[in-house]
Amino acid sequence: MDEMKHGRTHITTAFQNALASQTAALMPYFTLGYPDRETSLAVVEAIAPYSDLLELGVPFSDPLADGPTIQRSTQIALENGTTTAGCLEMVRELRGRGVHIPIMLMGYYNPILAYGLARYVQDAAAAGVDGFIVPDLPPEEAHELEQAATAVGLCLIHFLAPTSSPERVAMVAARAQGFIYLVSLTGVTGARQQVQGNLGDFVNRVRAQTQTSLAVGFGIGTPEQAREVGALADGVIVGSKLINVADGAADKPTAVAAFVRSLREALTATAPTGD
Repeated sequence: MDEMKHGRTHITTAFQNALASQTAALMPYFTLGYPDRETSLAVVEAIAPYSDLLELGVPFSDPLADGPTIQRSTQIALENGTTTAGCLEMVRELRGRGVHIPIMLMGYYNPILAYGLARYVQDAAAAGVDGFIVPDLPPEEAHELEQAATAVGLCLIHFLAPTSSPERVAMVAARAQGFIYLVSLTGVTGARQQVQGNLGDFVNRVRAQTQTSLAVGFGIGTPEQAREVGALADGVIVGSKLINVADGAADKPTAVAAFVRSLREALTATAPTGD
């Protein structure tokens, strides 16, 4: 993989390319090892052509921020023997299969600590990971992992929620790398019936303090919702719905790719057509 397009640069370029196309960047989530190793690799490979970045889940036994859909997928992946080291190897394999867009590893802090912070970020960089999303690591406690990631050119992504204080917004804005993950609602992941009505105000409140790209996740489950969020933010993250689509399909890679393509088409439809 081109060393110039790795880590923070790779992520920034993905958002810049989406902006140049006048559309929000699309970042689907899928759990590594679900429903088995090979199927998860096939799904990720199938959705990559319709995606700008990928968020790949590292299974953990106590996923606090995740709703029942992703919880179930991570539990099955664990029962299948999926490990942190195995997830890094899957990223390496995806790179070998020609998946070149940025890959964010979404995992909880305990397995990273058990693996060893320095070793984890070094092995992740070597595998082709670009950054980390760690939902149970508040920025006040993130300096060690942040420094380790920065030392090898990777990003640690921080979260903000509608309930975040002005002080928290300012802190995250000052430290942000790659993008800021805006949680669209209070609660856990999972598709919702509608986008939160105050999302635009929340996005604008954060945007007033940073030039860093803003990606919105949690609760986005339809092309219409993706279009609505994409008109407000720089990136759209969709997770639980992909697991649901996979669950309902015999040919999981084809079904999930068709759904991600529908999200891409919805986001593209929001772009101005010009004269």
